[in-house]
Amino acid sequence: MATTAIDRTRRLLSLVTYLRERPGARVDEVARAFGVTEDELISDLSVLPMCGTSFRGGDLLDIDTDGEHIWWYNAEATGSTTGQPLRLAADEATALLVAARAVATMPGLRAGDRDALLRLTAKLEAAAGESARASSRVSVTFESEGGVFAEVDRAIAERRRLRIRYYSPGRDELTDREIDPIRLFAVGHTYVEAWCHRTEARRTFRLDRVASIELLDVPADPPPIEPRDLSEGLVQPAPTDPEVVIEVGPGGRWVAEYYAHDEAEELPDGGLRIALRTPDPITLRRLALRLGGDGRIVAPARLADSAREAAREALRAYEELG
Repeated sequence: MATTAIDRTRRLLSLVTYLRERPGARVDEVARAFGVTEDELISDLSVLPMCGTSFRGGDLLDIDTDGEHIWWYNAEATGSTTGQPLRLAADEATALLVAARAVATMPGLRAGDRDALLRLTAKLEAAAGESARASSRVSVTFESEGGVFAEVDRAIAERRRLRIRYYSPGRDELTDREIDPIRLFAVGHTYVEAWCHRTEARRTFRLDRVASIELLDVPADPPPIEPRDLSEGLVQPAPTDPEVVIEVGPGGRWVAEYYAHDEAEELPDGGLRIALRTPDPITLRRLALRLGGDGRIVAPARLADSAREAAREALRAYEELG
């Protein structure tokens, strides 16, 4: 499967920790540990010296290789215990203060967490000085997702069941479910992994698609299951999933950066022919509509027809408005 920019970023971040703990590591052993070729690893090593805690001399990673071993000459200088104290600019201090105050007002937030946030806010205000005045003139109100997050977080802490009304965009319908929440996590959006009593299976729900939520006086008792490994992203296509082929123009090349794919073939116009797999191909209709003139679904034919019909319906809706 082709590697995306996101995959490579994850690998680079992991590589920093790995090399810090293994001075003089062998190139072949590191490549084998990360499942890449030695040439791919050397390419990654050429990027790392451009990374660091800042762009000042000495703060960038001084990493080099002789082709056989990898040497990190300033690992201690860039460590968390010996680096320079963190200094916040005025806009950074303002953003942190506004965010801390907003989170502290979220409904359902545990008392201990709220107290910790208020103590943190007081310390930030004292450290920020004049910068804190600007933050007092800005307020943020969370919409439904903030309340949903707080209720889910509380349900996990108190091991209680939830009743939710959930929107499924692929089927364009709302369903009522009772779930035993297992954990919250973020991959682009915020999700809750839970045991769904409607399907009697583990499911993942995106918080901004929860239309309503109720905390029940019923103990949550999900079966003992291992949390999903999200190191490769939320969507992890299986080799047996249906294949979808999409052609994009130069303006749609970003698709190959954000979607795991099996193949990306260059086209004469500067675009790409991308082959990817998904357990639910119908969800890619929204991608086709988003691409507009920058891309189209080529196969399977039924999905291509469905995307064209969705585009026609959207155009008819605009014509009626006109």
